Parts: sequence; structure tokens; C-alpha cells
Amino acid sequence: MAGRSRGETSPLRLIAIAAVLIGLVLVSLRLLPGSPFESTAAAQWGQGESPTGRDGSRTDRSVRPSPSPSPSPEPEPLPFEDREIDLDIDGWYAWSVLDRRSGEMIGSENMAETSTTASLIKAWIVADYLRRTADAGQTPSDGKLDDLTRIIRDSDNTRTEQLYTQIGRSASIKRLLSTCELTDSKVSSDLGWSRTQLSPRDTARLGNCIAEGTAAGPKWTKWLLSEMRQVRGAGDFGIRKAFPAAEAKKIAIKNGWVDRTREQEIHVNCLAIGDTWTMGVMLQYPINKGYEYGMKNCEKITEALLTTSP
Repeated sequence: MAGRSRGETSPLRLIAIAAVLIGLVLVSLRLLPGSPFESTAAAQWGQGESPTGRDGSRTDRSVRPSPSPSPSPEPEPLPFEDREIDLDIDGWYAWSVLDRRSGEMIGSENMAETSTTASLIKAWIVADYLRRTADAGQTPSDGKLDDLTRIIRDSDNTRTEQLYTQIGRSASIKRLLSTCELTDSKVSSDLGWSRTQLSPRDTARLGNCIAEGTAAGPKWTKWLLSEMRQVRGAGDFGIRKAFPAAEAKKIAIKNGWVDRTREQEIHVNCLAIGDTWTMGVMLQYPINKGYEYGMKNCEKITEALLTTSP
């Protein structure tokens, strides 16, 4: 028998090499994700089997813990401090501040006591007219809007009386109590809008009712607040005067002042609406002290409650 040449490979050795190569291919296919030969027992490619924790549970290293959410920033504090004030003021006075963000209210111990509103109630009378007009699908004429401007900015009594009659007189005040969810206030029946009874905390609630758009409705709220920021002349006094000028011009106001000869008193009332708060201040004092006494003391009460001086 002739012998093999030195470079010739035996058939058995070729078969062995082929078997090894086929085995390697099969192993590779079992480890390849999506392969029909993929082993359910083997760990998936690139993922690795979840190790077992000390308590026997499996932990997945591929799932990283979510980062802790950043804490919400603390809201800016109100510019007022809830403190007792004892000022040298003749007569009765009370105040209240409402945080528009939380609904929290602070105030004097007597903030639920009422006084006659005088012209302060004009903010509601105008708001009530605007909301009801929009609900009826109507738009006030330019002449009517000019009347409303005179009522808010200049506190025009004649135009107020006409509008008050147009919207139902005391029926409008009943709508105020329900719409703005007032708790202390009273309708003056046919004694007129000036005799409406509001408390300082209901005054702050009225301010919030206007600011949120409930009183005048979504269509006219921005307009009304703009008018209230432009109050001028004798009606421009009180709460916002206690703030720096740059901030004061952003504060919407409506004030009231009247001499009550029957009671021999002057009633002065202040409503202010800030970005995050509303405030009501009310005073009653002897009639011989004049209007300016109450106007200045409304500002003085506000200054006593501010956390920083203007």
C-alpha cells in the first residue's frame, strides 16, 4: 500500500474539525438574540442574568434608580405679617388679608364685623353688570364703557345710581353674597348701594372674586382690574400708598368714604388686589375728624402689617 504524502490530511481529522466548527456556530446561534436556537436558560446577549439578592429576590442591574425630583421652590411669602397691631386711632377699625394661592386668611380679631361700604361696592356693581351683559351675549357700547370707567376711576355717584337701578338694585347685592361666597355681609334693601354691609374679610373675598374672574366673568376681568389700577383723584388713597411706587402701580383698588350723619360717624373702607393677595381695611370714627383722617389711617394700618418698610 502506498503511503500518504506529508501534506495530506486524513478524512477523520477533517470530520473532527468540521464538527468542532459546527458546534461553535450552534453555540453562537444560541447566544444571538432573536435566533430560533436561542436558549431560554442562557442569559440574553448584552444583558446578563439578574443576580440574586441576599433575600433570594432578583435584582436587575440594568434598571438604574430614578433621580430624586428636585424639591418645589417655596412660594414667595406674602408682604404682610399676621400680627396684632395697636395703633392710636380713634373709633373702630379692622383688617383682613387673603392669600390668593392657598385661600388662607389672616386678620384682626374683629375682621368678621361689618361696616357700610360706601363707594367700595362700586367694584362689584360694575363687575355684576359686565358679567351679566356678557352672559346675555351682548357687548357694552363705548359710551357705556366710558360710564363704567367714570364709576371706577372717579367714583361717579350719579352713574353708579343709574347702573345700580339697571341691574336690579338689592338683587345685585344678593348675587354678590352668593357669587363670591360671602359669610358676614348683608343687603341694605332699598337704602341704596352705599349702605351695603361688608366685613373686612368679605372685602378681601370680594377682591379675590374679582381677581379670579368670577365677579366680572372671563371676558371683562382684565379690563376691570386695569380700571381699578387707574383709580385717581380723591379715591386714590389707602392700602397701595403703603407700597413702593413701582409696586403700587400694579395694585388694583377701590375705596369708599362717607359721612354718616345719623350715626355721627365717617366710614372709610379700602379694597386692594395684589398679584398673590387681596386686602380689606375698614374704619369708623367720629364725624368731626374728616375724611383725610380715615384715608391716612388705612395706609397706616397697612404699613404696620408689612414685613418690610416701603
